Amino acid sequence: METALDNVPDNPPAMPPASAPQPAEKTGFRVLGAISFSHFLNDMIQSLLLAIYPLLKGNFHLSFAQIGLITLTFQVTASLLQPLVGLYTDKHPKPYSLAIGMGSTLCGLLLLSVAPNFGVLLVAAALVGTGSSVFHPEASRVARMASGGRHGLAQSLFQVGGNAGSAMGPLLAAWIIIPGGQASIAWFSIAALVAIVVLRQIGHWYARQQSAAKGKAKKKGPAYVALPKRKVTQAVGILLLLIFSKYFYMASLSSYFTFYLISKFQLSVQDAQIHLFAFLFAVAVGTVAGGPIGDRIGRKAVIWTSILGVAPFTLMLPYANLFWTGILSVIIGLILASAFSAILVFAQELMPGKIGTVSGLFFGFAFGMGGIGAALLGKLADLTDIYFVYQVCAFLPLIGLLAAFLPKMQKVEAAPAAA
Repeated sequence: METALDNVPDNPPAMPPASAPQPAEKTGFRVLGAISFSHFLNDMIQSLLLAIYPLLKGNFHLSFAQIGLITLTFQVTASLLQPLVGLYTDKHPKPYSLAIGMGSTLCGLLLLSVAPNFGVLLVAAALVGTGSSVFHPEASRVARMASGGRHGLAQSLFQVGGNAGSAMGPLLAAWIIIPGGQASIAWFSIAALVAIVVLRQIGHWYARQQSAAKGKAKKKGPAYVALPKRKVTQAVGILLLLIFSKYFYMASLSSYFTFYLISKFQLSVQDAQIHLFAFLFAVAVGTVAGGPIGDRIGRKAVIWTSILGVAPFTLMLPYANLFWTGILSVIIGLILASAFSAILVFAQELMPGKIGTVSGLFFGFAFGMGGIGAALLGKLADLTDIYFVYQVCAFLPLIGLLAAFLPKMQKVEAAPAAA
C-alpha cells in the first residue's frame, strides 16, 4: 500500500523558484464556525462515554481493566480507521461522508442507552469510534480549506470545538445521566441529529469548493522548501512520540481523574466531575492559543513549550492537596492543549498534498494512544493503586526534549530563485 511518505522526494531540489505573489485568501469563518460546532457536538457525545464510567462501573460491576477496555475499543476503532479514511479521501474526496460518520455515532449512542451487558457496551463504543474515524480527517480538511492561509488559526478553531464538547460531557453526565440513569443517554441523540443536519450543509459547501477547484487552471506550489525523505520520516516519528507523551498523560486525567479525586479526597461523583470539567475547559482554552501563536512565532516553538513546559506541574500534581490539585490540573490543561494544532499543521507542512492522510494518521494515533494509555493505566491501577498511576505519568512530558530535533521549515517565498 502506498504510504504518506512515498511521494516525498529522496533528493529534492535545493531551492525551488519563488512564486509570484498571490492575492490573500479570505478566511471562511462561517464554515469554520460550523465545522467547529459539529466538532463540539461530536466530541460532546463521545465524552459522555468517559464521563459515565462511574455509572457503568456500578451498574455492570466493572473492574478498572474493563473500564480501560471500553476506552481501548472506542479509541482503536477510531485510530485504526482514520489513516485509511484520510488516505482514501485524499484521492477520492467524499463531501457527504461527514454526515454519514455522524450517523454511526448516533447508532452507537442509542445502543449505549439500552446496553444490557458488557459485550454490548463494547459494540456501542466501537460504533461511536467508527463515527469519529470518519469525521476527523475530512473535518480537518474542511478546516484547512476554509483557513484562507491561516492554517494554525483554523485548526485551533476546529479543535476548540471538540475540546469544548469534551468539557461539557462531564457536566451533562452529572446533571442528566447520573440522576436519570443509563436510559437518559438516548436524549443526546438529538445532538447527533443536529450535527447531521449541519454536516450535510457543510457537505454542500465542500462539494462546491471541489467543483470550483477542478475549474482552476493554476495550481499552487508548496509553501515550504521540500525536505529529504529521511528528514521527513524522522520529523514525523518525533511528532508521533510527542503525541504519545501528550495523549498518554491526557488519558490518565480524562479516564481516571474522577476516581483519583474520589479516592484521595473523598469527593462525591458530582464534585469530582466538576473538577474534571475544569480541567477539560482549560484544555479547550489552551487549544485556542496554540494555533494562532504558531502562525506568528512558529510551530516548533509552540510544540517545545507545550510538551516540555508542562513537566514541572505534572511532577507536582501527585503530591498536592485538593486546592492545588485543582489549580495544577487547570494549568496542565492550558499548557498541554496548545500542542496538537501546532503538531498537526507542522506535519501537514512536512507532507503537502496529504492533508487527509496526515490528519487521519495524527488524529488516529492520538486516539490510539489515548485508548492504549487508558487500558494500560487501568491495569496498572488494578495492580498497584490510582496514586501510583499519577506518579508514573508525571514524567511523560519530559519526552518533549525531542522537539529540539525537529527541522526548521523554510518558506519558498523567502528563498532566492534557482538558476
